[in-house]
Amino acid sequence: MAAEKAEMEALKKECDTLRTQIEAARKAVNDGSMTAASSGASEVGRVQLKLRKTLKGHLAKIYAMHWLVDSRQMVSASQDGKLLVWDTHTGNKLVAVPLKSAWVMSVAFAPSGNLVASGGLDNICTVYNIKAASPKTLRELDAHTGYLACCRFLSDSEILTASGDTTCCLWDLETGKQKTVYTNHIGDCMSLALSPDMNTFISGACDSLAKLWDVREGTCKQTFSGHTSDINAIAFFHSGNAIITGSDDCCCKMYDLRADQEVISYQDANLNAGVTSLALSSSGRLIFAGYDDFNCHIWDSLKGEKVGVLSGHDNRVSCTGVPADGLGVCTGSWDSFLKLWN
Repeated sequence: MAAEKAEMEALKKECDTLRTQIEAARKAVNDGSMTAASSGASEVGRVQLKLRKTLKGHLAKIYAMHWLVDSRQMVSASQDGKLLVWDTHTGNKLVAVPLKSAWVMSVAFAPSGNLVASGGLDNICTVYNIKAASPKTLRELDAHTGYLACCRFLSDSEILTASGDTTCCLWDLETGKQKTVYTNHIGDCMSLALSPDMNTFISGACDSLAKLWDVREGTCKQTFSGHTSDINAIAFFHSGNAIITGSDDCCCKMYDLRADQEVISYQDANLNAGVTSLALSSSGRLIFAGYDDFNCHIWDSLKGEKVGVLSGHDNRVSCTGVPADGLGVCTGSWDSFLKLWN
């Protein structure tokens, strides 16, 4: 027993030494700051968006929403036990999908618009065909041993899931089996985002780390630390070279994949609320971050300044999304409403 303890201590020491070496190596190549690099960029000014529509139809807390690539349709998931597909131009509901388990935490639209997927405290990712006369359950992906926190389609035949069992998983929808399991986190995986080329994805977890994974190899390529609490939301910049994370520690951070480190942190002393969700404008200049203070705050990603706020919800903003055409932003809340702004 004593020998094992000594070995553990030695290994812990080795880990700490390696950590220090990595930090030193990162510092050595950190030759500039975002503030200096962006000093020539013009100011964004106050960003004031108008509330264009409030989508009413859910009867309980909304937990997730996801845009279809056509920038018109959107799906939302609520703990009233329904997924609703919306036509955001008219505000009409197109499809209502009843769920077996109302404890839903995530929803995703397939790029084709034929399928939606959702999951939550049932540990199952359920995929529905919404193009049938009535929504049909296509697959129940059942292998996670923890809640399903996030899911994203690669295509009509593949989907990625992130779970409270600390793993992410790639599924084959033809067979309903796991293709690859991504294990490296030591806390519940809360969110994932696909890179623009869909060859890699990033995950954020309750171990306060963000990780970059190779979809095909199934390996963790990079790990980003810096947050002091759970990472609830994560997003890729459209260039694929940088990521944004949002955490319970009340701040968002930008990490550059090429620099392998944190570039800038977004926080405000007066803003004492956790970040629940994130979305980036088309250019990447604006970050729309949903917080526990019932607002969606807008940050200038270059200058690190808060440039606006979307207030109108009466409860926690649980999800945010910018459509592919970048012409607006949607916020969903525990107050059971979705709001469209531009």
